[in-house]
Amino acid sequence: MPNNQESPADIAGREALERMFACLEGGQSFRLEAGAGAGKTYSLEKALGHLIERRGSAFIRQRQQIACITYTNVAKDEIISRFQAHPAIRAETVHGFCWALLKDFQSTLRAFLSDEPFWQERFEPLEGIGGRQVRYEMGIPRVSDDEVSIRHEDVLALMVKALRFTKFRAVLTSRYPILFIDEYQDTDEQFFGALRSWFLDRSEGPVIGLFGDHWQKIYGEGCGLVEHAALHAIDKNANFRSASRIVDALNRMRPALRQMVRDPDLMGEARVFHTNLWTGVRRTGQGGGHWTGDTSAEAAQAYFECLKAQLSAEGWDFSPKITKVLILNHKGIAREQGYSSIPPIFGQFNEPWLKKEDPHIKYLADQLEPACAAYEQHRYGEMFGYLASDLPTIMRHSDKVAWAEAMNTLLHLRMTGTIGDVIDHIASVPQMQLPNAVLRNEQALQVAGVEPGEDEPRRITQLRKLRAVSYKELIALDQFIDGHTPFATKHGVKGAEFENVIVVLGRGWNQYNFAEMLEWFQPGPPADKREKFESNRNLFYVACSRPKVRLALLFTQLLSPNALAQITNWFGADQVFELPADPG
Repeated sequence: MPNNQESPADIAGREALERMFACLEGGQSFRLEAGAGAGKTYSLEKALGHLIERRGSAFIRQRQQIACITYTNVAKDEIISRFQAHPAIRAETVHGFCWALLKDFQSTLRAFLSDEPFWQERFEPLEGIGGRQVRYEMGIPRVSDDEVSIRHEDVLALMVKALRFTKFRAVLTSRYPILFIDEYQDTDEQFFGALRSWFLDRSEGPVIGLFGDHWQKIYGEGCGLVEHAALHAIDKNANFRSASRIVDALNRMRPALRQMVRDPDLMGEARVFHTNLWTGVRRTGQGGGHWTGDTSAEAAQAYFECLKAQLSAEGWDFSPKITKVLILNHKGIAREQGYSSIPPIFGQFNEPWLKKEDPHIKYLADQLEPACAAYEQHRYGEMFGYLASDLPTIMRHSDKVAWAEAMNTLLHLRMTGTIGDVIDHIASVPQMQLPNAVLRNEQALQVAGVEPGEDEPRRITQLRKLRAVSYKELIALDQFIDGHTPFATKHGVKGAEFENVIVVLGRGWNQYNFAEMLEWFQPGPPADKREKFESNRNLFYVACSRPKVRLALLFTQLLSPNALAQITNWFGADQVFELPADPG
């Protein structure tokens, strides 16, 4: 394609942006639906840039800001960095945004908390909340003589209650006349329901701009697709990521949001490999039926190695930066990579270990591990930078000796001890400091005692278990999170892209059954299975839309004739292959 000619994706993207800019100029709320690879983040940044260019100075004069709610701290930090912390932009996670408003209404917060059974029990021995200051720090519930520290779940519940009050809504609107929500489909359902009731339904409040894709809702608590007469719907019919064969499969999968490719001449690959010919005994009801229809674990591994060898012979580069292997669940990855003890500690609570939202994991992965790497490479200034201690570092020779002894002991404990051993060592070294968030959690655990109590907070129980895990597992987890391995989970790569992707589709998690999803696709799911169907469909779509050039799906579970027919319809009969009965 000539350099001066717009690609089909460029044209579709430009048209979507023009419609979005028209909404911003006209004060019209909107929902921009950007499928995988469409450049949703680019659109959000263009909207912010458009407003800053035209109204940024006015916002600053009037002490107003564009609120931009993001799903993760990483996304928040990217926006802050991209716009150089522009004073007219307030980028926050949903909890951060809500608390920024709520914290100024202390008497109201005290009244709300006094009506909550969880807090009533804690206030009863104190004869009520009194005049205590309500704070929100790391989400650990705590009542002291002069303050109350609330939980994560309290913040959104309090926000929903506060939005009932005219004065609170007026404050929100006056401070933030424009409210953008990134990854809108993952927004808490109750929180968005309050925005709908008090603003969209009444045609008042801030201009609301939603950016996301309801087919990429893969977290259970999200609100999903939002449709409202007050929202102008904008589809961004572009795919700037993937080659033609991949986009063709996505378009057959999702004809309601057809995408145009950036380079029509780049064909790429999109193939399906299945194990229906396997002659072994497939798994049945073990583990509550989670594995029903799958090959044995040994056969699944053998089929993966067989496919990997075939693709390597065809020229696939399997280095971690080029090819990602997506496995259904974290159990499979954790077992493969060596940190199987950590995910079960946190259960289904939105994987704070993966997002590094747990203070201990964040500190160990983002500060301590880089500091140890710097020490081993004799980059001492970098080491001190990661440790970020405000205590004097090296004033005399004895300080240098103390640091060396402390770091050498630390390196030894990393290989031989538990996470608790490492934390305790750092706490015992005068020259080192633990972050306040880690200290608070450690102190709360000490107060709780050696044995867990009957009503022990979930986070304290999690910390108790986390401290007992071998530190080697934390090192393995850190390598996985930072992308130094070829493996990832489909949840973990949402928003990411790679040149090549293999997706291993087996069983092992009761809520996901992709063969069943394929069977239900044409007739539609049973009425009581719609949510399960959409979760499976969305996760499958997210996985298939990650690669730029080459996609290979490996089904280790048995595909029924209807399931096989559906996958063949999407990918084409000449791109669906039976693997041999004996993968060895």
